[in-house]
Amino acid sequence: MVAVERVESLAKSGIISIPKEYIRPKEELESINDVFLEEKKEDGPQVPTIDLQNIESEDEKIRETCIEELKKAALDWGVMHLINHGISVDLMERVKKAGEEFFGLSVEEKEKYANDQATGKIQGYGSKLANNACGQLEWEDYFFHLVYPEDKRDLSLWPKTPTDYIEATSEYAKCLRLLATKVFKALSVGLGLEPDRLEKEVGGLEELLLQMKINYYPKCPQPELALGVEAHTDVSALTFILHNMVPGLQLFYEGKWVTAKCVPDSIVMHIGDTLEILSNGKYKSILHRGLVNKEKVRISWAVFCEPPKDKIVLKPLPEMVSDESPAKFPPRTFAQHIEHKLFGKEQEELVSEKKD
Repeated sequence: MVAVERVESLAKSGIISIPKEYIRPKEELESINDVFLEEKKEDGPQVPTIDLQNIESEDEKIRETCIEELKKAALDWGVMHLINHGISVDLMERVKKAGEEFFGLSVEEKEKYANDQATGKIQGYGSKLANNACGQLEWEDYFFHLVYPEDKRDLSLWPKTPTDYIEATSEYAKCLRLLATKVFKALSVGLGLEPDRLEKEVGGLEELLLQMKINYYPKCPQPELALGVEAHTDVSALTFILHNMVPGLQLFYEGKWVTAKCVPDSIVMHIGDTLEILSNGKYKSILHRGLVNKEKVRISWAVFCEPPKDKIVLKPLPEMVSDESPAKFPPRTFAQHIEHKLFGKEQEELVSEKKD
């Protein structure tokens, strides 16, 4: 296994300029600004905040209003801050504390959990390898593992330190799985489908996988030259994100990069490619990226809800296709979709596509 330079080690080495592999191409640099100033901007579009308090209300009118708000955000933005989502703040804080403590261990200690992408061992502690179009690197380390269904987990790969990591993360995964069902139902109704339709199409309780990726973005001496994560759309059906209240997430909306505000006790939710495909492009999978800064470490906890790799063929649902609205996506398994994104298109094309 080849030793990989961790971004954390690089950041702590005292460098004042970053290695060239981390410097973004010229056309991207024009849009990278100070994230703290960007977050303070009040003018221009803002990521919507959706209150889920009434998503299962007995009162039909109240419930419909909540579903309508969620649907509107999914059609227009494909990303939102969820509040009153039903997951306790205490549990979210435990998950964050456990992840922070794990990343607080020495790099040597974390290396015991290192993944090995060359041999297909993708779960564990890692850093981006130069496999993208321009051989570029991102300013982040991460920890990646499957967290649900419980019978598909491999707890031997999970951090043993801190001691609460496994319990807090397992409990959170269970709660997120319930939240995902509520969201799938509302989004199904929003498309005029039976409530359980979308969840069935992505694998249901048995097959839908929840994969957690803790993203650790060290302080960067030249944040105006780097990205924590480059522009991409999520391949998942839904993605749920917690963060440590340090800004960084940017969304490409109406031709401009918009910085998401930090909303206390919220969960950021993205619609991923999988739901964009099933809805034939009605629900949006928005292009997004992560900025870094020189003052504060940023950590985010992303949970990707993904269909099984080969069991399901993803294509626009027949109800979403008509003469006026022909199918925008060819049939592909989830694995083929990932393959297509990695090799069929370069990110530059994706950016220009979304701009058109």
